[in-house]
Amino acid sequence: MYKSIQLDYGMGDLGGFLDEKTLDIHFNSLYKGYLNRLNKVLTDNHYDFRYTKEELLEHINEFPIKDRDAILYNLGGVLNHERYFLGLSPSPSLKENAFIEKLKEKYGSIDNFKKEFMEKALIVIGSGYTNLVMDRNGGFNIINTSNQELPDFYGFYPLISLDLWEHAYFLKYYQNKQDYINNFFNYINYEAINTVYEEKTKKL
Repeated sequence: MYKSIQLDYGMGDLGGFLDEKTLDIHFNSLYKGYLNRLNKVLTDNHYDFRYTKEELLEHINEFPIKDRDAILYNLGGVLNHERYFLGLSPSPSLKENAFIEKLKEKYGSIDNFKKEFMEKALIVIGSGYTNLVMDRNGGFNIINTSNQELPDFYGFYPLISLDLWEHAYFLKYYQNKQDYINNFFNYINYEAINTVYEEKTKKL
């Protein structure tokens, strides 16, 4: 069965961004709920868990049509949340690396990137995510996805993912989504994202 990711920070370590109660509910209840439901529908199909979660997308046609929606929805809930949580850090560093260099090359500066990301995130209607994604040529774009859609469906790989479902921020920010987004920029784990970026770049 697929296992939960392990966070390298505690539930109370993102206090300037997210309160302990919000993070605990989000990670231990909502994210793990998607994971448990995904494992159940796969186990019911006698799946042997031979693929990574990302590879599972490429093999969805191996499952009965009646179960594909449940698999895709819960898989989206798992991967979107994992990318969000793993992209956070209590003490992020803006030390130069390949990812930051590429980000500045695309947007001119980190501040310009934040501005464009903010503008995109503020137009999300209902539930969804804003993602900085890399395309198959290594180019960067900022896109929105709805509900638990995955950027992977469209040939993109997300490097930065921001959860914009209300459960991600409402207890701390209420309806003030803009403050939540502004605070998010102070907790982006650029080092972890650089590691993913370099791994994905090697496969282009």
